[in-house]
Amino acid sequence: MPEFAKRMDYMAGSAAIIRGLFGAMNDPETISFGGGAPATEALPAETIRKIAAEVLSPDKRGREALQYGPVKGVRQLREIVAEKLLKPNDIPADPEDVLIVNGGLETMNLLCQVFIDPGDVILVESPTFVHCVEIFEMFQARCIGCETDEHGLVIEDVERKIQEYHPKMVYVIPTFQNPTGKTLPADRREKLAALGSQYDVIILEDDPYRELRYSGEALKPIKAYDRTGHTVYANSLSKIFSPGSRLGYVYADRAIIEKLFDAKTATNSHTSMVPQILCAEFFARGYYEAHLKNLCAIHRTRRDAMMAAMEKYMPEGTKWVYPDGGLFTWVELPGDIDTTELLREAANYKVAYIAGAGFFAGSAGEGKNCMRISYGNVSPEKIDEGMRRLGALIKSKL
Repeated sequence: MPEFAKRMDYMAGSAAIIRGLFGAMNDPETISFGGGAPATEALPAETIRKIAAEVLSPDKRGREALQYGPVKGVRQLREIVAEKLLKPNDIPADPEDVLIVNGGLETMNLLCQVFIDPGDVILVESPTFVHCVEIFEMFQARCIGCETDEHGLVIEDVERKIQEYHPKMVYVIPTFQNPTGKTLPADRREKLAALGSQYDVIILEDDPYRELRYSGEALKPIKAYDRTGHTVYANSLSKIFSPGSRLGYVYADRAIIEKLFDAKTATNSHTSMVPQILCAEFFARGYYEAHLKNLCAIHRTRRDAMMAAMEKYMPEGTKWVYPDGGLFTWVELPGDIDTTELLREAANYKVAYIAGAGFFAGSAGEGKNCMRISYGNVSPEKIDEGMRRLGALIKSKL
């Protein structure tokens, strides 16, 4: 067999972490806090069934859904994204500058095709979303972690590392960050947008959890502060419509969108038409607003159940993030517990989580005693029981 491409070796570490994310999720007896999925009960299956039965008939939009479509995506859906999702967040977007993609992750892939050459530097948060690190490393980029505190990315450290490493891109999840659940304050968002302009660096804003807010006041996206087109806004419809639909969108300066258009044609021509049309009709018929309220109500209950279980079962000295939204909290254990080793024993307790070390790019032992806990697709009853099991295991190690 011929040798595999060098990029497969370059991304081997992050790929192994991603491969391991899905293991415990397949055991029905295990209570898994490892996945990042929204509540299954909240998915609008019956509504979509009714929409599909009507609009996919040949005399409606059936043939349109089954035919090739526009590279940028269905015009109706791009207009909905601009009007219902971007404009209310102080981003006055032209639908022509919106590209519909195959899930939020395709944006990262396309941007790397457009901007990243082997050896280029991308600055990321410490910790950050490991799936994107895998994509960046597939393009043989060098990921450099930036300092974070209780409020998220430390802007002064970002500027220092921009001056030192001259990156092509800064990747940030500013709202209910994955994996920590933290939210970047408004003043830091504004400063980060300004850094992109000052140093001619792309600020890649990944914002898939924005709409899932349960407490606190909504903040403007980084893109709302962008004056020079250096911030690229990436989002997903997975959390607010359907993960299985694999729909996302990117809004950027016209010159960037034109290059992403070319990369898209070379990748998969366009995003699947069937889910685009079903999603557009879902919004156009007025289902979204009530659906979002239900989504937030379900996940708020689960967030609250998780916070109560932390108080109830975690040993003294444990620290965790109280997230105002999203699907995750970040836990730091007391003592010298290695959560990667602990995860193997957790299998005997039929409970799972994601060990923290894998979320640090180029880690030198960072996050060893940390874990990412997801409550999104776990019922309140299972949250309580799962945390009871996990707490018992942790206490047995102290």
